[in-house]
Amino acid sequence: MLYLLFPPLADQFILFNLFRYITFRAGAACMTALLVSFLLGPSVIAWLRKVQKQGQPIRVDGPERHLLEKKGTPTMGGLLILGALIISTLLWADIRNGYVWAVLFVTVGYGALGFWDDYLKVTKRNTRGVPGRTKLIVQFVVGLVAAVWITLLARGPLSTAVTVPVFKEVAIQLSIFFPLFATLVMMGASNAVNLTDGLDGLAIVPTMITAAVFTLIAYLVGNRIFADYLQLNPVAGVGELAIFLSALIGAGMGFLWYNAPPARVFMGDIGSLALGGGLGAVAVAVKHEIVLVIVGGLFVVETVSVIIQVFWYKRTGKRVFLMAPLHHHFEKKGWAEPTIVIRFWIVSMILALVGLATLKIR
Repeated sequence: MLYLLFPPLADQFILFNLFRYITFRAGAACMTALLVSFLLGPSVIAWLRKVQKQGQPIRVDGPERHLLEKKGTPTMGGLLILGALIISTLLWADIRNGYVWAVLFVTVGYGALGFWDDYLKVTKRNTRGVPGRTKLIVQFVVGLVAAVWITLLARGPLSTAVTVPVFKEVAIQLSIFFPLFATLVMMGASNAVNLTDGLDGLAIVPTMITAAVFTLIAYLVGNRIFADYLQLNPVAGVGELAIFLSALIGAGMGFLWYNAPPARVFMGDIGSLALGGGLGAVAVAVKHEIVLVIVGGLFVVETVSVIIQVFWYKRTGKRVFLMAPLHHHFEKKGWAEPTIVIRFWIVSMILALVGLATLKIR
């Protein structure tokens, strides 16, 4: 919004020229989202405590200490993240950019699904929420609409191709099947972040780390000069997604202020489904879906641990892990929550560096 308002006035006041630059607006978006989170956080948390009373339902089959330490903590803190993210994005991004709206569509759509899921859990006092099949159908429909939207925005042969990191000239052409692939990327990212969100601060920091990596990728891919220098496949217009991602980082930092152990509020599905879906949509737009698997490897491992656990238990009646997702396995082994969270953060940082290396290794 400000991008349309101030640059035309640069002749009268030279500082308004700053609003033309993505780098300036990305930094401003991050700080705006952080400020909104700090301003709204206390009132949002107080309201959630008032309406939820007993807080988020705790799994009776989960780690025993959760029933004591986390009982009564309100959920749906993702409302704070989404509020700060949306306000900041609309304020600082070029609202004429189709990619911004496509990514926001996925983020808000998955967030609405998460809100429904959290609402059912809180009101019915169980951990089931929206039936799994219904959740997948809604995710698929929202993702498919966004996938087709992004494909039409990109145009050309690259719009339906999957690029391969490191190999600069390799692009797998999926043609009419690309929207289906893109939809699965968004759904997978959304559910992976959701599965990781099980301990205070565990999901939000790796989400911010992933967003930081893709902020750089979006900026480079959207800039023809930098893209050509690094031998990346340029995609005109995706640079504006750096604003969205920077706002996500700021909103995430604001939320972490209240979610740091011991958490005053949980993210809930409204946050985890939305943020994962948003990251998946960005990866599709900037043509770095495989890099998302690398950078978000922590989310992948958490998801795979659940798949392995369910598959092997149904096949043999025995468990591979003491409990899935993987972070609960380490809880059962006696690791302290801060130890698990910080070590998982370190793993996420290492994977981010590996993902960044793919930009230069060609």
